Amino acid sequence: MLTGSGIKIFSGTAHPELAEIIARRVGLPVSKAEITRSSIGETSVRITESVREDDVYIVNTGCGAVNTALMEMCIMIHACKIASAKRITAVLPLFPYARQDKKDKSRAPITAKLVANMLQKAGCDHLITMDLHASQIQGFFDVPLYAEPSAILYVRTHFSLENLVIVSPDAGGAKRATSMADRLGVDFALFHKERKKANEVSRMVLVGQVRDKTAILVDDMADTCGTLCLAAHHLAEAGATRCFAIVTHGILSGNALQALLDSKLEKLIVTNTLPQQKNQELCSKIEVIDIGAVLGEVIRRSHYGESVSKLFHEVPY
Repeated sequence: MLTGSGIKIFSGTAHPELAEIIARRVGLPVSKAEITRSSIGETSVRITESVREDDVYIVNTGCGAVNTALMEMCIMIHACKIASAKRITAVLPLFPYARQDKKDKSRAPITAKLVANMLQKAGCDHLITMDLHASQIQGFFDVPLYAEPSAILYVRTHFSLENLVIVSPDAGGAKRATSMADRLGVDFALFHKERKKANEVSRMVLVGQVRDKTAILVDDMADTCGTLCLAAHHLAEAGATRCFAIVTHGILSGNALQALLDSKLEKLIVTNTLPQQKNQELCSKIEVIDIGAVLGEVIRRSHYGESVSKLFHEVPY
């Protein structure tokens, strides 16, 4: 628990519940800020307590109206900067535009880098984020965290490791899935998929043995859930007895919830990097892992200048 002054935790409007969880872990209340929007959609921020020479952490996430959340974060950072905060850290568990991380076609922007530059220009000194979509954009940030330790703890406490197989839904996620399989000491399989266009998979080929096993699909995010649902169908056809999915960011846009209900997946386990209460009310297959304790511990360690590398491998108590 942190006592006395020197640290302030603020929350944007995208995910105030997560900010409350983090603040409880740290042992402080969420600091007060007034965030309003004008009739034409402009965001106005007023920090209602002193932050002079304080270590400030601003919690928001890239969900819902992503552009609004991003602008809100930039304005809050700037407001704290001109109020003489000593250090400002943005806590963005789901980094906005993380999927636009490379120049994949002529004249395409690298928007993830643009967003990183915007935050830095606003006055952000450090950034804490979780499970970036592509490993190459880790270089943009100070503390890229991983949900893997929390996911491994969940698997160990909810599943028998006998006849368990970790499955990557695509070749790009193979490193994440193999790392998890190695740490659990279980088998690994992956799908090779071909896309006609973004968010639409045309063909999936399973590489690995899943017959008579419990299969757990592992990915960084679930958006429309088309890939996960199709993968679960193929796993069932290949003889898997049960099928689950663990993802860090449960975006769940469009018809995702109905697709989950109609799929072969028994459960979709997501972290609370995004608000999931409404999704849980609408879909009985969703279960949530709380990563607030991890983020809170990172803030505590960052404030006191302690190493955070330990949190890449284990969940804090």
